[in-house]
Amino acid sequence: MAVLPGSYVIPLLGVSIVIAALTYITYKMLSDYLHKWFEMKPIPEVEGTYLFVGAALQFKTNAGDFFRQIEDFSNEYRDAPLFKLWVGTLPFVVLFHAETVETILTNPVHMEKGYSYNFLHPWLGTGLLTSTGLKWRQRRKMLTPTFHFSILTDFLEVMNEQAEILVGKLEKKAGKGPFNCFSDMTLCALDIICETAMGKKIYAQSNSDSEYVKSVYKMSDIISSRQRKPWFWPDFVYYWFGEGREQDKTLKILHSFTYKVIQERAENISCSESDSDSDRGTKKRRAFLDMLLKTTDMDGNKMTHQDIQEEVDTFMFRGHDTTAAAMNWVLHLLGSHPEAHSKVQQELQEVFGTSDRPINTEDLKKLKYLECVIKEALRLFPSVPMFARTLGEDCYINGFKVPKGANAIVLTYTLHRDPRYFPEPEEFRPERFLPENSVGRPPYAYVPFSAGLRNCIGQRFALMEEKVVLAYVLRNFNVEACQKREELRPVGELILRPEKGIWIKLEKRKPQASSN
Repeated sequence: MAVLPGSYVIPLLGVSIVIAALTYITYKMLSDYLHKWFEMKPIPEVEGTYLFVGAALQFKTNAGDFFRQIEDFSNEYRDAPLFKLWVGTLPFVVLFHAETVETILTNPVHMEKGYSYNFLHPWLGTGLLTSTGLKWRQRRKMLTPTFHFSILTDFLEVMNEQAEILVGKLEKKAGKGPFNCFSDMTLCALDIICETAMGKKIYAQSNSDSEYVKSVYKMSDIISSRQRKPWFWPDFVYYWFGEGREQDKTLKILHSFTYKVIQERAENISCSESDSDSDRGTKKRRAFLDMLLKTTDMDGNKMTHQDIQEEVDTFMFRGHDTTAAAMNWVLHLLGSHPEAHSKVQQELQEVFGTSDRPINTEDLKKLKYLECVIKEALRLFPSVPMFARTLGEDCYINGFKVPKGANAIVLTYTLHRDPRYFPEPEEFRPERFLPENSVGRPPYAYVPFSAGLRNCIGQRFALMEEKVVLAYVLRNFNVEACQKREELRPVGELILRPEKGIWIKLEKRKPQASSN
């Protein structure tokens, strides 16, 4: 029998090891997939689902069509406690009832975000939105004090200033027929988050062509597009055939901007600390970034500039488009419902009279009906129409076993339309959120800011901003909607947007005698 020379044995051994390893990995992946497939068999399933492909072939690539498709699925399975959706070999269970949502959001084992959040990592790293486990717990503990109410009140000055600039812009459009207000509201929110998060004015309202502003919008579109196309989920496919290179170019602009701001702010803080005696008596406007630069963990270690960049990028991403969308939906709804519109303006009249003074914290407490309007708008049009968790262990949801590793999607948009808790759910009724009408409603029937341990850390900031900006607009103008509800066609990308914007007419309000 011929014996192979030693020079051939080692390469052949290496090839054999690689083949054996690949065979083992393939076997493990296949057995894990088939195990999940058979274990989840009893769960109601979207029609047109095939082994290894799932339902991916029937997904619409257009953002609006895709969202309506998910909405149709949830309506089809409305009477079921949940339904499943395979995307390739990845299983998703879709939840839209308070009791099933509560099962997931109250269990700390299921704290890891869903698979689709991986596509945010190139932009946001593993900051508060995307991190998990020990890193998330430490980061949440460190950041919670920066959202204390006393600190948030410092940001009122910025909100008032930017809302005043917005009113100035809208005055030029009042009385001149319909216009799309979506961009106006969004640029105002972007100016507010830039100055409060980074302490940096970017003048988005007066310079919407800025490279940074364009890149924020572009990056959101790139990520949401990839999330809808499972064939672009593998990185090598995305970079060869998708928008991978375009994403890298856009990221370079975003990251270099925030990196430069952090460097400048850090230098200014060290200078101001050494000159603190000479600055005594002058109050410096704080930003989240300033607090992050001084924040330490339990061992007394400061956050690195990389850590800070993750959080600043996260604040920028999540802190402007969500509030902007909410404010736009409010303007449409009030412009479509004259009675609610009048009640808001009556409340504003009682609080401010004919004064055009800035809004303070006491004013915000008194704007109770406006708060109900915002909450009802977030019920009908939640800024985040769906979010996902990866299950950390096998669990039972309403009697159905769902294995560890499956993704649970909470479909907020459908959850908020449960007629058990919101009779005639498509009707706009702010009174639903008056204290006496909220008694007995399950806490997980309404989750516009998520819920449980991973609820939105910035929800008080968002509500404050929305109240301030909307109060400014409604103190100065009467709003009339120029679209019917069915014309809005919500698009569920990273946030819930109307497909063709929000078209309104504005009329300048005439000063009224104060009732005070």
